[in-house]
Amino acid sequence: MPRLLTLYLAKRIALSALLIETSLCVPVIMTSLFHYLPPAAVRSGLLMPALLGTVPTVFYIALPLAVGVAITLEFARMSSEGMIAVLYSIRLSVWSICMPAALVGLIAVGVGYWFSSFVAPAYVGQMHDVIHVIRNSLNHRMLEPAQFYTFDYGTKTLYFQRWKSPDVATGVFIHHFSPEKQEEEIITAAETEFRRNDHGVLLVMTNGSIQTRPQGSTDMRTANFDEYVLSIDMQGTNGMPKRDWRGVFELPWNEFIAERFSGLQDPRRLAEWTSEATKRVGIPLLALAHGLFGIGLVLTVTSATGRGSAGTAVTILAVPVLHIAILIAAETLVRRDPRLSFVIFAAILAEFAVALFMLHKQNANMSPVKPLVPLGLTPVDGHAPA
Repeated sequence: MPRLLTLYLAKRIALSALLIETSLCVPVIMTSLFHYLPPAAVRSGLLMPALLGTVPTVFYIALPLAVGVAITLEFARMSSEGMIAVLYSIRLSVWSICMPAALVGLIAVGVGYWFSSFVAPAYVGQMHDVIHVIRNSLNHRMLEPAQFYTFDYGTKTLYFQRWKSPDVATGVFIHHFSPEKQEEEIITAAETEFRRNDHGVLLVMTNGSIQTRPQGSTDMRTANFDEYVLSIDMQGTNGMPKRDWRGVFELPWNEFIAERFSGLQDPRRLAEWTSEATKRVGIPLLALAHGLFGIGLVLTVTSATGRGSAGTAVTILAVPVLHIAILIAAETLVRRDPRLSFVIFAAILAEFAVALFMLHKQNANMSPVKPLVPLGLTPVDGHAPA
């Protein structure tokens, strides 16, 4: 295929894929954020970490679907407009016509592997950090008035009446057990300011009282204070609190492979690793497989001369159905039995095989259309006979 035509078709397919990718990613990302984030998370500064933790994973999972649909739509358009017949008339084979789409598919495969192996693992943990903060109420701006909250493994209980400002609460009650002093403390304060530092949050309480009772004693001592400071393990200025676990989806490629070869003894961890490996390795390959499969279907069920077929709509729906089926199988079936990962890769190879078979058959059956010769001219030199 001429270089200029190749670049033209590749740019059209790439632009369509980008538009489809955006239309796929935005609803999925927004749905995920609305599902996990309460309204208070926006004012708590958790929206941006949640976005960074979600976008790369959704991007590489949806990329093969976007590329496959874009290629299918482009070839359906070319077929309906008779462009396929024009390309045949200039003696181009099916393989030559597929080159621009294959080029875009190969680039998408490379981008998908980069995101699945390096970008997504580096950022996906931020979303789980956000979920950890939300579930354990570790961001003080997400606390709701008139509710009891426990912190530091149940050693602190916090209650307040209302927010005076985003960082100042009124009518604060705190029940605290100090392991160092081995005594129980009940603190009440008119106002409390939540101040973030490098290690957590300082509760700066003013105009209150503190009641202390040593462990094992019934004596209660009461004292008033103008200002009292208590540290609490919440989200500080150094980022979100660390989780006590790390998922396999957060491991970069080298650590991810090393964990498998180190010998996974936990069946649940092995199932999670196999499911993640199936998605990291198999999903990016679908960009090329879907593209070739879509081309093969379009050229098989439609006419090269532009006469439409009732099966054109089916060709456009086939790629999304295949992609969603493979993705669901990788996420659910492989987690039940890691050995089923071979079924997923067999399905991907079968899609490649069917696509290549259809293209080969179409290339063998569809002989190039002979160029039209004006009346009175010979196809040899283009001049009228003497």
